[in-house]
Amino acid sequence: MQICVIGTGYVGLVVGTCLAEMGNYVICVDNDTSKLELLKKGIVPIYEPGLDDLIKVNVDEKRLKFSSDLQNAVKESLVCFIAVGTPQSEDGAADLQYVEAVAESIGKAINGYKVIVDKSTVPVGTAERVTNIIKKQTNHEFDVISNPEFLKQGAAVDDFLKPDRVVIGSNSQRATEIMQELYAPFLRTGNPVIIMDVKSAEMTKYAANSFLAVKISYANEIANICEAVGADAEMVRIGMCSDKRIGSQFLFPGLGYGGSCFPKDVKALLKTAKDNKCGYKLLEAADEVNNEQRQIFINKILKRFGNDLSAMTFGVWGLAFKPKTNDMRMAPSITIINALLEHGAQVKAYDPKAFELAKTIWGDKIIYAENSYEALRDADCMLLLTEWNEFRRPDFDKIKTLLKSPVVFDGRNQYDAERMNRRGFEYHCVGRQ
Repeated sequence: MQICVIGTGYVGLVVGTCLAEMGNYVICVDNDTSKLELLKKGIVPIYEPGLDDLIKVNVDEKRLKFSSDLQNAVKESLVCFIAVGTPQSEDGAADLQYVEAVAESIGKAINGYKVIVDKSTVPVGTAERVTNIIKKQTNHEFDVISNPEFLKQGAAVDDFLKPDRVVIGSNSQRATEIMQELYAPFLRTGNPVIIMDVKSAEMTKYAANSFLAVKISYANEIANICEAVGADAEMVRIGMCSDKRIGSQFLFPGLGYGGSCFPKDVKALLKTAKDNKCGYKLLEAADEVNNEQRQIFINKILKRFGNDLSAMTFGVWGLAFKPKTNDMRMAPSITIINALLEHGAQVKAYDPKAFELAKTIWGDKIIYAENSYEALRDADCMLLLTEWNEFRRPDFDKIKTLLKSPVVFDGRNQYDAERMNRRGFEYHCVGRQ
């Protein structure tokens, strides 16, 4: 099948590459020519396990190519994915200016029947807006459908190649059959293609992400109560997770959620609820708890060391919002490091993949260590902010020799509190004494 994917950000690049991997001919379109040149050379601007190898293979096989020519890409394709950014506006709503601009360009380029796929995370009613924009530009037949993505950063390639489910929001039988054919190779294990109306599909993505955000905030609120009353949040989590109705995922207390999806999607759904005069107390509380969780961690540090940190150096492990990605959008590390700097501290940080993005945020305000242990040399305290696998079983004896004092603030509850205490560490975590 001939496909174009407009937007080579995180979603567009994964979608286009994985569709090419199944034998389709895919043109990934972007107006950033410098990014396109890098991609043509096999240099991938994001870190996602397995993606760079798939891009190289499919470019070599001529199933995948990169172009700035949107008009030609649309003309050559039957299915056109819109995968541009929908950043958060000041009022919390999704900013659709890029989606609308692409829709207009598609309308001008259409030369026959097309299936236009909203892959970007967009609020309810966007497909209708896109349809109206395109109709003003062409008399050719087309259908606009919603096909929300459910990709976890760090596992996005596997998520797309072996999806739990594929949601297709369509009001056209013709478009539905084309999308079913497109996704058939990915669903040979029997996982479902769920067909629904367009508005329900648009709502599904926001509802799913917001529910997971609520679970995370709930876990953090329970952890804070556990810490206050002397209970162990980890034991409570295990007791809860054994109930099949609850499950084990997204119930780990820590520093809250970050990234490009959960914070933005919760706020966008909040805005939709407010605009339609619906109840939104639970969503609002999840957002508030998430923001407060970072401040609670900062307050623990200030309670231990005082408000004047000008004589102190903090060694930080982890900058990305989660492991297996270099994405720092809404990362807890940004809030925490900025607070340390405001109180006069020096920060030495290490992250396996997020260094270059970190430099665009802090420049020379912090020190970038070459490895995890170098970040701790002569530091007064260690902060664990991202749970990369390489941080799970470090050399604690070496850590003790590098730190000025054996103090660890673990924002991800990676280590066993009793063992840390036996090793001579002053250990602070989340939801445990």
